[in-house]
Amino acid sequence: MMIKFLLGGVLLCWLPFAALAEEAQSVAVQTVPLATHSLAHSLTAYGVLEADPDQVISLSLPHAGLIERVQVRLGQKVASGDPLVSIATAPQARMQYLQAKSAVDFARREFKRQQQLFSEQLATQAQLDAARRDLADAKASFDAMKNRGQGLAREILRAPMDGIVTAMNVSQGQRVAAETNALLLAAQDKVIARLGIEPEDVASIQAGMPVLVKPVFAPQLAISSKVRDVHAMVDPTTHLVEVLVAIPDPERHPLALGTRVVATLTLAEHDALAVPPSAVLKDDKGSYLFRVEGGKAKRVAVTTGLESRDYVEVAGDLAAGQPIVVSGNYELSDGMAIREAKP
Repeated sequence: MMIKFLLGGVLLCWLPFAALAEEAQSVAVQTVPLATHSLAHSLTAYGVLEADPDQVISLSLPHAGLIERVQVRLGQKVASGDPLVSIATAPQARMQYLQAKSAVDFARREFKRQQQLFSEQLATQAQLDAARRDLADAKASFDAMKNRGQGLAREILRAPMDGIVTAMNVSQGQRVAAETNALLLAAQDKVIARLGIEPEDVASIQAGMPVLVKPVFAPQLAISSKVRDVHAMVDPTTHLVEVLVAIPDPERHPLALGTRVVATLTLAEHDALAVPPSAVLKDDKGSYLFRVEGGKAKRVAVTTGLESRDYVEVAGDLAAGQPIVVSGNYELSDGMAIREAKP
């Protein structure tokens, strides 16, 4: 009886030590079930917000003169009909207008005279037709000068639409010739992101690809859009190829032209078995991970595919739902006992 009691005591004392020994021979790990995730192959590009080049108009001065006042500044928003530039008509342009007006008066009198002579059979049909032609030419020249404002002492150039002044080419007090470009006006609601990409990446980008655009210094303002155009030449200054991305409804995004942006272009996307990046290890045999089988670590060789910030695509002897070691795997070797550690 005493012997049984002593043996029982020894056994009770030995069990905790056995448990500790078993724990010492196992590795504490954390696992996640292998699952399918949507992964995207993306490309990062940097650029700047600009007015849509297809929606920029050039405003020219209709006649020679003196710039009396410039009423807008670079980057200013204007509404349709707002005054932009005031110009005083040059004396030479005014003189040409008065000469054209006199030419019309003379041609009109001559035509009436030829009509009278023709009715009296003192002029030929050819002479009457020539007078009619001279009157039409004089009126056409006069009307063109009148439409250009040469008959006015001064004229105000006004905005033909709501827009943003993106270039100013004249200044107050400047003497200008006719058809001088005064400024560029861009539509307020048409904005693009002009991105620069490496030439070797051009083949992988197509119009219509999804793009996420973020201001460099305000990344919380994410704008979803698509690639609009991919240029076919390298910019000689930046040595990059330009990609244009339309900014939808820019009034919802309070961003000024010239804002620097970073864009993520989604090149490819598909569903695949994927694990957190910490699960994949590498050695001289290649990439591998550990899955759990019967409380032990099983090394599985894998090939990797698309990667994101949270997941990496894996392929190998794997099936969805299998527990995959994501923490503690650096201490493992094939067949080692494991135990689940608390997060």
